[in-house]
Amino acid sequence: MTTQTSNLRVMVRGAYDLQKLRISVGNRIAMNFRAKLGQEPSKKLEDAEAQLIVKDLKARFKRLTDGLVRLPQPGKFKGDNVISSWTELALVAQYVELERQETAHFRRLQNVLEEIPFYTGWLRGVRGVGPAMAGVLLGEIDIAKAKYPSSLWKYAGLDLGPDGAGRSKRKEHLIDRTYKDREGKMQTCKSITYNPFLKTKLVSVLAGSFLRCDSPYAEVYRNYRHRLENHPKWTDAKKINIHRAALRYMIKMFLIDFHVAWRSAEGLPVSKSYHEAKLGHKHAA
Repeated sequence: MTTQTSNLRVMVRGAYDLQKLRISVGNRIAMNFRAKLGQEPSKKLEDAEAQLIVKDLKARFKRLTDGLVRLPQPGKFKGDNVISSWTELALVAQYVELERQETAHFRRLQNVLEEIPFYTGWLRGVRGVGPAMAGVLLGEIDIAKAKYPSSLWKYAGLDLGPDGAGRSKRKEHLIDRTYKDREGKMQTCKSITYNPFLKTKLVSVLAGSFLRCDSPYAEVYRNYRHRLENHPKWTDAKKINIHRAALRYMIKMFLIDFHVAWRSAEGLPVSKSYHEAKLGHKHAA
């Protein structure tokens, strides 16, 4: 992994850490203000509800601080019927500042990506892959070590476990891994075999992005889902399981194209995928 991609990885992880913190703070603020906004405190707060509450608070904060360079002094603050105290104003200000930092962090990430030839030459043109996801792909993957497309599948947790099921954190999918403890002694623990951060972003974020923007990879999803729905082995399968299997397949096909394009751009040998080399299947990039 080059210094540039290593730095990119740190930037991406930092940006998502900020995002996670901002969301956590937003949820806590929503819980704190929900009674003032006419909602039952005992009722479970859903994500959509929290977002609406935070949106309302941000609008109020903007009106209360309009034209101000900094927050007013506690004794001079005059609030409204919701943000009525200086402490509550400071609480919302904390969220607003985190949001600004997060936006600025992702904006700087875009500037870094513009210096990477593979991003400007290929990855940026893939419909559904935004700057944040491009940062994840380029920062988390060392393409020089990924000799085959299946190497990427395994690293992203998209391969199969020893029981033939999709790779997961289940007990039967864990492996023994050695590590050195504080006293310098070698110990063994059970560990997963893949990068969980990468897998989450690929399956939970990129897959949905492909479907929403009707990327060419969305057609891969639809075709594979149709195949499973009409396959005897999947007759009794739940729709959600078929959906998830089709999402994983779609991402795996994208990673084949990604693997070929990036290794070609870097002048590295390009190997055929298992589907092409062993099964004789053809995959068009």
